[in-house]
Amino acid sequence: MFTTIKNSMPMSVWYMLISALGFALMAACVKEVSGLGIPVLEIVAARAIVSGIISYADIKRKKISLWGHNKTLLIARGTVGSFALMFVYYAVTTLPLAEATVLQYLHPVFTAVLAVFFLKETIQRSTITCIAISLLGLFIIIQPNLQLDSIVHYPWISIGSAVMGALGSAIAYVIIKKLTKTDDSSVIIFYFPLIAFPISMIMLGSDFVMPSLAATGLLILVGIFTQVGQVGLTKALHSADANKATAYAYVQVLFSVFIGWAYFSEVPMATTIMGGGLIMVGALINVLWKR
Repeated sequence: MFTTIKNSMPMSVWYMLISALGFALMAACVKEVSGLGIPVLEIVAARAIVSGIISYADIKRKKISLWGHNKTLLIARGTVGSFALMFVYYAVTTLPLAEATVLQYLHPVFTAVLAVFFLKETIQRSTITCIAISLLGLFIIIQPNLQLDSIVHYPWISIGSAVMGALGSAIAYVIIKKLTKTDDSSVIIFYFPLIAFPISMIMLGSDFVMPSLAATGLLILVGIFTQVGQVGLTKALHSADANKATAYAYVQVLFSVFIGWAYFSEVPMATTIMGGGLIMVGALINVLWKR
């Protein structure tokens, strides 16, 4: 049965599902290690080190050029991705995991719009339906937190940081889609840590905290899970239109809701469950539309 389902789904979907799980586990590790007193910028730097080592080894294994071809876009991808990651990590460390992930996952909407203008892609009806239903689910999840009379309130700076991270991620994804035509996925991934590490260390300055053994292990896991997410994402974008491939990334919300409940004891509200259900329905519509 599993084989039948696997054969009926495009590889881009499987790549994106793997990517979503990797990023969800990464966010959980970020949240956990921040609780041990490690600053956000230091987490970004640590992630860059691990990701850089893995990417470098992969490039050497493939015996291809380390520096790529379209250096301008590669540098732009690394720069935009670095600042987007800082926004995302700040949101993850200051909001419940589910809410932080949901807000950041506005990026498929931004990606779809940017892809129309910069990649000349056509948004298919299945993608429009998926985005519309998923955005409805998104609104249901965050709506109680934005009401003035609600019991639960989160800092506006954290919400804004998550949205800025989503916009930055969308810009990075559009750049990645362009780069897949000229450069290998490993080179594209390598440029992120290449730029993220010096930027984060300069901004960190004297706020560096020597991590404990437990924190060091979590920082390594952040880098490993990031690599899983990045590889899956890059291969998904190479296999499908940017707006259609990233629509499946909404599944990360469901992964994060489960991890937040199981590990951080963040019991999702009824609105979170309802919204997450709509997001899954949107993803299934996108998968099964033509079948």
